[in-house]
This record gives sequence, structure tokens and C-alpha cells, in this order.
Amino acid sequence: MYRLGCMEKRAPYHHGNLGAALVGAGMELAREGGPDAVVVREASRRVGVSHNAAYRHFPDRDGLLKAVCAECMSELARRMERRIAEVDPDDPSAEAARRRLGATGTAYVEFALTEPGLFRTAFAVPRGPGYLEPGEGVGDTGLGPYELLNAQLDALVAAGGLPEERRPYADIAAWSAVHGIATLMLDGPLRALPEEDRAPAVQRLLETIDRGL
Repeated sequence: MYRLGCMEKRAPYHHGNLGAALVGAGMELAREGGPDAVVVREASRRVGVSHNAAYRHFPDRDGLLKAVCAECMSELARRMERRIAEVDPDDPSAEAARRRLGATGTAYVEFALTEPGLFRTAFAVPRGPGYLEPGEGVGDTGLGPYELLNAQLDALVAAGGLPEERRPYADIAAWSAVHGIATLMLDGPLRALPEEDRAPAVQRLLETIDRGL
């Protein structure tokens, strides 16, 4: 897996680090044009190597796209981790657990709206065996976005804020709702929602999820 760390300006290519440099270029392409823009030839051009050299690391476009998708998913996970960390980690209360759960949804939609190309690419992993391997698409804690969501739900159960019998499939319901509003705001009729109405709409959705749980 090619880990790039925080989303900062891509470092110049140095001998021996071509794989990571190509993924960095792929991230730039994804940011600009989503998954369709991630192609080996253009990534090679940006890095300054021949596409034949690039193909030694990524023999086809799907290989590069998968690596870029994993890095996009990692960036989403890191955004979620930072939001979760804003809630006092030493507070074991059910209310704090609810705020951490809400933080995962807030970070998810923020990522979609501020980095639409990366958000779309994160979910464009080529189909086939090894959709994402263990350790790919994870944040600094070693958890991916879905695992982070499940961790907050489990913590809510442990804190007494969610009955254990209501835990099954709560992750699917919560993720579907948050992904839905993010997609509607990016590509659906909620694109026209005024900027000042977006945060309140997301907050209302999160409150509705909390009540539903």
C-alpha cells in the first residue's frame, strides 16, 4: 500500500519512490476530475517518467485506480478521526458517545462537499478480488471509515446510549443516510440548497439518525 500521509502538496519524485509518486499524481487527478481522470499515462507525465516505467508499478489502470481509491478512503478516515478527537476522549458518557457518532457523519459530508473528486474516487474501487485489502483505506488509527462508524456505535452501546438489541444493522442505516445526503448535495437536487442551509440540514439528519437508533 502506498501511504501518502496528510493531503499536502505532492513531493517531487525521487528514485526508488516512483510508486508513491504515481499515487500522489493520481490523487491530484482524482481531485480535479474524479475517478475517470485517474489514468496511468497522465500520472506518468505529471511525475516525469515514461508510461512504461509506470507500468512496472501499475501494470494496468485498475491497479493505479485502486491505490488512489485506497488513499482517498484513508483521507476520509483521517477527517473522521480528527472530528471524533474534538470530543473529550476521557468523557465516557452516552452524550459524548453520541457526539462522537455525530462527528463521523459531519466529517463524512464535509469531505464530500470540500473534496468532491476525492469523495467520488473513494467509492470507485475496481471490482474483483481484493476490493480493498486489509490495511488499505485506513486512517491513523488503523481503521477505515466503516470501521470507525462501527466503533462509535459499539461505544454508544457500551455507554448505555443504544440498546444492544438495536445495534444490528445500525451501521448500515446510519451510513446509508449520511452517504445519501452527501450524494444528493453533490450530484442530486440538493445541489441547489443554499450554502447557509447545508450545515443545518446535515445536523437535522444526524439528529434523526440518533432518534431512530
